[in-house]
Amino acid sequence: MFFRFILVIVSLGTFLHDLRVSSCDTNCADKPVFSPSRLVVQYGDPASARCFVCQHACLSNPSGLEASDGQTQSNGTIILWTVDSMTEWDTSVVCYYNHDEGYQCCSKLPVTVYQPPHNVSISFVNHTGPMLEGHQYTLQCTVQDVAPAENLIVTFYKGQTALGPQQSNNKERTPVTEIFTLNITPRKEDVGIQYWCEAKLELGPEGPQSPPVVMSENIIATVYYHPPVQHLIPIPVMAIVAVSALVLIIAMFLLFFFCLRTRTRTVATIED
Repeated sequence: MFFRFILVIVSLGTFLHDLRVSSCDTNCADKPVFSPSRLVVQYGDPASARCFVCQHACLSNPSGLEASDGQTQSNGTIILWTVDSMTEWDTSVVCYYNHDEGYQCCSKLPVTVYQPPHNVSISFVNHTGPMLEGHQYTLQCTVQDVAPAENLIVTFYKGQTALGPQQSNNKERTPVTEIFTLNITPRKEDVGIQYWCEAKLELGPEGPQSPPVVMSENIIATVYYHPPVQHLIPIPVMAIVAVSALVLIIAMFLLFFFCLRTRTRTVATIED
């Protein structure tokens, strides 16, 4: 019975906490202000933010900061929130104060926890070996263990030419594996060209100055193609007949000359 009573108290406290946070007014005239206004932090790194609770409206009113992780430290109307190691993918941070008119005024700190891709690879879909000119093939770029996926942009490259970026529409905040595809039709000029892809996390101005980028290995294209057809120059029929007749006359002349010479030798032998 005692444990049931404790469970009810805990559940009631959670309900009141959720009700308080969800019912707070985020459009107050003098609402709390976070610095930075948006927090971008890599998974496992430390993080911190300050909440300036108000300018005038809450100087003597109860206030606080609620977060799913970390510690808080208050100094007047300034609350410092710190986390030694960010391990919550979906972190909630709310700064609030109780207004004189009976409602809560609050602000929520947008927190983005990111993780660069563990690995990026490129391959062909259902194909190995050389390609045939004029046939269509599908390239596949696999990005492993990246978060958040909605900030992921993948670009395929043909040599140093970008073939167009693609973006994920996955809203999952924890690490996922995303697969992107691109159809190509090789030509004979593509022999020896290198195909590859890169994955980039676009985290905005609050993110790292150099966005995390991971590139795949290269695929060297081998393309089989038909050699160009040699166009023969048409020869008039009469020219063919004339050449054939000339060859026949020369052959008959040589035969006649050979027979005549043979006969002359025979007569000379008899006379001797």
